[in-house]
Amino acid sequence: MQAYGTLSKENAEKAAELTEDTNGEVTVVCTPSGGAQTVRLQLPKDWLEAVTDEELVDQITAQQH
Repeated sequence: MQAYGTLSKENAEKAAELTEDTNGEVTVVCTPSGGAQTVRLQLPKDWLEAVTDEELVDQITAQQH
């Protein structure tokens, strides 16, 4: 999703729509600082609004173990 950050809102929504899977989810790649391993999460396409920061941290942490 970071790659869409420089796009206009309309173009970013279209790009997210194109990457959506059949379950209405998109792959979000989380790359923590400090050399931690990258984590891929399947989240709803509106995850920026729908997923709280705490939920996101919990999901990243769960994938790291």
